[in-house]
Amino acid sequence: MAADRYGGLDTASYLGAVRIETTLPGTKNFTEGPAVDADGNVFFTNTGEILKWEPATQRLSTLRKPSNGANGLAFDRQGRLLACEAADGKQGRVTRTDLKTGAITVLCDQFNGFPLGGPNDVCVDGRERIYFTSRLANTNPATGNVNAVYRIDPDGKVARILAAPAIDMPNGLAVTPDNRTFYLVESDGRTNRSRVIRAYDLQADGLVAKPRVLHTFYPGRSGDGMRVDMAGNLYVAAGLHKTRGTSETLDTRPGMHVLTPAGKLVAFVETPEDTLTNCAFGGPDGRTLYVTCGRLLLSLPTRIAGSPLYRGAR
Repeated sequence: MAADRYGGLDTASYLGAVRIETTLPGTKNFTEGPAVDADGNVFFTNTGEILKWEPATQRLSTLRKPSNGANGLAFDRQGRLLACEAADGKQGRVTRTDLKTGAITVLCDQFNGFPLGGPNDVCVDGRERIYFTSRLANTNPATGNVNAVYRIDPDGKVARILAAPAIDMPNGLAVTPDNRTFYLVESDGRTNRSRVIRAYDLQADGLVAKPRVLHTFYPGRSGDGMRVDMAGNLYVAAGLHKTRGTSETLDTRPGMHVLTPAGKLVAFVETPEDTLTNCAFGGPDGRTLYVTCGRLLLSLPTRIAGSPLYRGAR
C-alpha cells in the first residue's frame, strides 16, 4: 500500500531538493511552527524558545526565552506574530507580539469560563480572522474545554467552530487563498483514531460546513502542520523514520507531501530526521518552503508560490 501511494509522483513539478538552513546545537531540540515575516525572516519555535533565522545573513537569534511553551506561529496582516503557547497543557493561551515594541497581547486564554488547554497551531484568513487548534486531556464538556478549533474575530470575540467528539485530535490547519475552504489535520496516534485531513466549506460568518475527509494517512503517522499554495495545493509535513510507541506505522513516509485540492498525493520529498512538524512559505517570490524537522530548519524551492495568507504581512 505504501509503495503504491508513493509511486508515479510528479514531484519535480512542485518541489526541489532539501537544503539545511541551520542546525540547532544539543540533543534536546524539537523545532516547530515556522512563520515568515514580510522581510523574509523565519521565526520558529524550539523547546522553550522562539527563534529568528535571517536567510540573507545566515544569522540565528533568540526572540523570546522562555516562551511559555510556544508551538505554532503565524503572522497577521499587520506583521504581528501570533503564537500558540501551550504552557503546561492546561493553562495555555494565544498571544500577539508587536515585533517593533515587544509588547505581548493575550488574545485568548479561556473559553466558556474554562482554561483553554494547550493551543497547538494557528492560521489566519483573508478577513483577518484567526483560527487555532487546542488540545487537552479532558473529554467531558461539563467539566472543562475539550479538543477543539477556535476562531478569534478582529473585534476579539472568540467562537468555537469544531469540537470533540466530532473531531479527535486537531493539529495543523489552513485556509485557501479564496477564503472558501478550511482544512484541518487530525493526528491521533491511538488505534482506530483519526489520522486524516478534513476539508470544510468556510462560510462568510467564519463557521464551517459540509465536512469531508480529503486524505487519509492511517495507519501511518498523520500530518502535523500544513500550508497552501496559490493554486490551492496543500503542503503537509507527515510521517516518521521510526516508530515511537504509538499505533502509528511507517506507511506514511517522512517528508513533505503535496496534495491537490481533491486530496490526491502528487509530490513527495523525504526529510532527514524525526520529528518533522511544520512548514511555511517565504523567499522573495514566495517560492521557498521552510520546514521544521527535529533539530533542523530546512528549505525547499517550490514551483508554485505560497498563498499570501502564509507569507507574512503585505
